[in-house]
Amino acid sequence: QVQLVESGGDSVQPGESLTLSCTGSGISFNDYVMRWFRQAPEQEREWVATNTGGAANYPDSVAGRFSFSRDNVKNTVYLQMNDLKPDDTAVYVCNAFRYDGTVEQYWGQGTQVTVSS
Repeated sequence: QVQLVESGGDSVQPGESLTLSCTGSGISFNDYVMRWFRQAPEQEREWVATNTGGAANYPDSVAGRFSFSRDNVKNTVYLQMNDLKPDDTAVYVCNAFRYDGTVEQYWGQGTQVTVSS
């Protein structure tokens, strides 16, 4: 059974930092494109970061503040989030994705990040 488990969410003040983790079992992250998404209440799910094992990519909303790294030995990915803003408040979810003719992907349950003064 495949499981992705996120951790590290918390309530912080604007300008502070957090590091989220996502640890997998049942699959090897080394075989997948790893992604982070977030979803705020009553908002659509928003892509936050992608790491293919090489360079990471980010949307403009988090570029320069977020950093996505992966440790394939620990089968864990990390999202370092700096200079957090109230607009970053959301449930953050990690995703493992690959395509070899059909889409195969797995989702974690999410971890809550709240940024408020």
